Amino acid sequence: MTPTKIFTFAVFLTIAALGSTGFVSRKLLNKANNDNKGFAVIELFTSEGCSSCPPADELVAKIQKESKDKPIYILAYHVDYWNRLGWKDVFSSADYSKRQNDYASYLHLQSVYTPQIVVNGKTEFVGSEEGTLRNAIKTSLQKASSTQLSLNVSTIDQGHADIKYTTEGVDKSTVLQLAVLQKNAQTKVERGENGGRTLSHVQIVRKLQKVSLNGNGGTVKVSLPQGFDAQSWEIIGFLQNTANGTITGAARAALSAEAIASAGNIKNSK
Repeated sequence: MTPTKIFTFAVFLTIAALGSTGFVSRKLLNKANNDNKGFAVIELFTSEGCSSCPPADELVAKIQKESKDKPIYILAYHVDYWNRLGWKDVFSSADYSKRQNDYASYLHLQSVYTPQIVVNGKTEFVGSEEGTLRNAIKTSLQKASSTQLSLNVSTIDQGHADIKYTTEGVDKSTVLQLAVLQKNAQTKVERGENGGRTLSHVQIVRKLQKVSLNGNGGTVKVSLPQGFDAQSWEIIGFLQNTANGTITGAARAALSAEAIASAGNIKNSK
């Protein structure tokens, strides 16, 4: 092979390699973008009075720790129907038991149980099944949403927060659900199936407020539970179809500097 031909062939290989590298880079970039186009709302129904629930609580705590900065939203509802067996769960509410029964209707289940996880209002399974949960999260993150939601806490006053919301792509059957969550808590259980144990919880729903949407945006006043502060609590919103229970979008409420300052003032004044 002559020097001229060798040089020409080398140039061709270099161009081909660069083109291939560019293609691979674009392919990897597109894959990364596609892997992050969805979201996962994980709703756990649990109780301190249920001996099968602590493993599920531990699992969602593990997922919570791993999912920082990802569109994964964990909400733990403590149901009240276990309270009759000797231990009253301080975080329990009949409203959360009703929500679980609503899912039983949406998902055509014969009964409710704990621990139960529902993902994006469409898939349910035993809350301690780690493999099933991880697969559900992976599937949800890879599926693009046709709706969008943004939330901003503009002000926090004595016991209330003003939340501004904007939406895109919602239909007339969609409502906004706003959940006020306590990020962490521990309870020493004295009686019942978990008597003698100290249980740890994350993302405890302390209030859930349904909002009828007014156009593509608006402001909602949400009452805050006692003890709320900007560091230990958060507000998550999600869009839910009331006809079939499907969740089509979700977001964490961003707190303005003014809201954080006012929340701090409220805490310090107590």
